[in-house]
Amino acid sequence: MPQKRILITNDDGISAPGIKALEQGLAAVGEVTVIAPDREMSANSQAISLHTPLRIHRIDDRHYAVSGTPADSVILALYHILPQRPDLLVSGINAGGNLGENVVYSGTVGAAMEGAVHGVQSFAISLASRKDLDFSGAAAFAGQLAARILQDGLEPGMCLNVNVPRGEIRGVRVTRQSQKITQNIVVKHVDPRGRPNYWLDETIELADVEPDSDYGAILAHEVSITPLQVDRTHHASLSRVARWLPELSPAKR
Repeated sequence: MPQKRILITNDDGISAPGIKALEQGLAAVGEVTVIAPDREMSANSQAISLHTPLRIHRIDDRHYAVSGTPADSVILALYHILPQRPDLLVSGINAGGNLGENVVYSGTVGAAMEGAVHGVQSFAISLASRKDLDFSGAAAFAGQLAARILQDGLEPGMCLNVNVPRGEIRGVRVTRQSQKITQNIVVKHVDPRGRPNYWLDETIELADVEPDSDYGAILAHEVSITPLQVDRTHHASLSRVARWLPELSPAKR
């Protein structure tokens, strides 16, 4: 049986320790190729570069650095670099969790979603911590999950968003995306010439975390697996919004 082909990417850059740990964790599962941004591209979501030319730096036969976003890396991998389509795309391991509404902004999740858009089975994986970074547990879990996906498959049009707690892992849970529990912060500074500049940050309020959510799993020291879909249609609202159409008809103007 031919060896399975696995594409790895991330948003922390090709030199990040998380992607190196992920490569090691998947080495026994299949033939791994790493195609990732040449620098940190966090919070780029699923952005693609339409107004800037892209460059590819071939490090060796299995490692390529791309001058663009995580989604750019996926597109170049699928339609230019790889001789055959991969059987699986894995994005990560991100330094820091991608939970709740941060899924919308995450380049790590965006890369996995881009894979799903193009019909490639995909999952994103993040370590829900920004300190004392030990990626070994997340890398081992990525290997287990990758093997399972390659055996059983994923439904078309979806990907998995995986978050692994720091330290002890007490279990694994399938979760839903949390409601917004963060508070956005704008921090103003003044440069030496008296001009204002602004940094965006956030705080997290964990008092009302839903137990069945991604944050709930992480707080219980469990791995969170959240299925996400490419189709963003809110199907439950289709009939309700359709009732507005008679009043919105151009003939009424």
